[in-house]
Amino acid sequence: MATVSQSFPQSRHWSRVSLWILIVAMMAYVLVHNESFLINRANPVWQHYQPFKWWLLPHGLAGACAIFLGPMQFSDRLRQRYLRLHKIIGYIYVAGAMIVAPLGAYIQYFNERAHAPRSFTMAAIADASMLMLTTGIALFFVLRRNIQQHRQWMTRSYAVAIVFLEVRVISGLLGFDHNEMATEVLVWTCVIFAVPLADIVLNWGEFTRARATKMKAAARAA
Repeated sequence: MATVSQSFPQSRHWSRVSLWILIVAMMAYVLVHNESFLINRANPVWQHYQPFKWWLLPHGLAGACAIFLGPMQFSDRLRQRYLRLHKIIGYIYVAGAMIVAPLGAYIQYFNERAHAPRSFTMAAIADASMLMLTTGIALFFVLRRNIQQHRQWMTRSYAVAIVFLEVRVISGLLGFDHNEMATEVLVWTCVIFAVPLADIVLNWGEFTRARATKMKAAARAA
């Protein structure tokens, strides 16, 4: 029985590792497939970005901080050994989320001058609102020392943050890069399912922990 009970923490560990490997793979794909223009000044996409480049710079930097630093907030080892660093990274993540969200919505609104549809702007506003709301609630709970609720809302916040990655990965793999209608539907779909999927991850973790506890109790009783 003890051997069986030990398999649950191991299973949870590998589930978490697999999830982060998937996220890192999405980051790598987006960097190569969508953001390679950053090291190619001759790329024609720079002409498109030229009118709002000074809005794009803080948007990109803030988004990079949120996406790349977010996973570090879920490291138990980092939090236990380097609590001060954990807090600093957390505040940087919050600042990044609160900056990238409204700037992203504004940039999409700015793109309406280039005949981008208003419905796409509404999708960007919905995504930005969800990111700011979930991040704000996470910040509220950590200031109130409610760490459990803080971690849950940080999970929801990061699930919304990586909509940026999900849309680009799915769009690229399915060949929707130049299909505005399909991309818009994809954005709405990812935004709608971000928080429910985060809750599934959270509840699955609680489920496995509860089963492990019951199995350990049964093993001790035996």
